Amino acid sequence: MYTKAKSFYLPDLLTLSKPFRGSTNPHYRKAAAESRAWVNSYNIFTDRKRAFFIQGCNELLVSHTYPHAGYEEFRTICDFVNLLFVIDEVSDDQNGMDARKTGDIYLNVMRYPGFRERLTRTSAPRSFRRFLRHSEDYIECVAREAEYRERGEVLDMESFKHLRRENSAIRLCFGLLEYSLGIDLPDEVFDNPVFASLYWAAADMVCWANDVYSYNMEQAKGHTGNNIVTVLMKAQGCDLQTASDSIGARYAELMERYLADRERLPPFGPQLDADVRRYVRAMENWPIGNLEWSFETNRYFGPFHDEIRRTRLVVLAPPPRYDSDTDSD
Repeated sequence: MYTKAKSFYLPDLLTLSKPFRGSTNPHYRKAAAESRAWVNSYNIFTDRKRAFFIQGCNELLVSHTYPHAGYEEFRTICDFVNLLFVIDEVSDDQNGMDARKTGDIYLNVMRYPGFRERLTRTSAPRSFRRFLRHSEDYIECVAREAEYRERGEVLDMESFKHLRRENSAIRLCFGLLEYSLGIDLPDEVFDNPVFASLYWAAADMVCWANDVYSYNMEQAKGHTGNNIVTVLMKAQGCDLQTASDSIGARYAELMERYLADRERLPPFGPQLDADVRRYVRAMENWPIGNLEWSFETNRYFGPFHDEIRRTRLVVLAPPPRYDSDTDSD
């Protein structure tokens, strides 16, 4: 689904995110260089895709979203987030069957000794059990995304909301908060309706922001189906700018809900309350950190990221031409 618009304005999500305090990790430079070398050693990408992958500075996202992590935890999370971006890049060019095969490789890495041992060195049983369950849900939804892309299918709002919460990998990233903090929250915390409401508000802020920020990059690749912007345009019969404005309004609602839920979290017990507070504070790094990172790298806005941060004006790149001259990598 392509838009006739030539440009659109982003919603002012940075202003809406002022209740959150951003920060960065002091181990960023050393761990980022090591993690980048680790990914490059596998020679996964063509030169062009490798250059694009490096320009994304995925480790900088980790710096913004896990500023509290110690060196060992931070380096492991850098490697893991790089792995998620690899899956994203590879599966974007695959059909449903091949995306599922790629996902199975990831699940085997998580289930068996190797990378798993780095996570379980300090991860506690409950948090890692949840992490594996979320990994399975993530891969299932990545494969379903590829199947929808094959069919050219755009989901309705409710169906897309559930798909996006899983295929965005935000639940995996939130799961690593416990690993980075050295805590192990019981399931009763995540099952609590107030905590769950707060959790999903934070997760949805990340997903909705990511989709409007990445829309231009994705439409230039012909991958618009798995994006809330396209879903909104189809569901509401609206134009691109109206969809962008709707995302800003929804983000404001999510922030309001998050702040209200944070104030009314119930007590879970003295020691557990302290761990819940640490988790909630760490979770807040994700919405603001994702925004800051998006404007500090070339991933979504290319070399114009500083200007777009200032003006919020995004000029759309031309959509792909599917002919014999198109470079397929």
